[in-house]
Amino acid sequence: MEKMIFIQTGTGIDLHGQNVNQAAERAVKDAIHYNSMPGIEYALPDQDVKNMKVNVKLGIPRDMEKLDEEKIKEAVPYGEVTVEKLEGGLAATNGVFLRDQEDKNDLMYIVNAVVEVGY
Repeated sequence: MEKMIFIQTGTGIDLHGQNVNQAAERAVKDAIHYNSMPGIEYALPDQDVKNMKVNVKLGIPRDMEKLDEEKIKEAVPYGEVTVEKLEGGLAATNGVFLRDQEDKNDLMYIVNAVVEVGY
């Protein structure tokens, strides 16, 4: 990314099932779905959102190898998207083990996202 315009942050939690993809997708949506970028196209080359570069950094507590990067990229509606996986987030007890929720244990996965936008 040549120039960064702004950064958004978010958190996503999967309470049951220990699904890192669910938590990561929620973190990305939390980061981008409460923001509006009026005028962003004027800051981009050729004034086109297709020229936007988006770098998604994810702090993942466990099962990093199970992350589906393509699914995460699909959560971002515009731009050329890259995904970086980093150790981080948190795996903590949710206080209950529920077989019908596909729990493997009593952990919830908490993923943090940093979404960098620029060109």
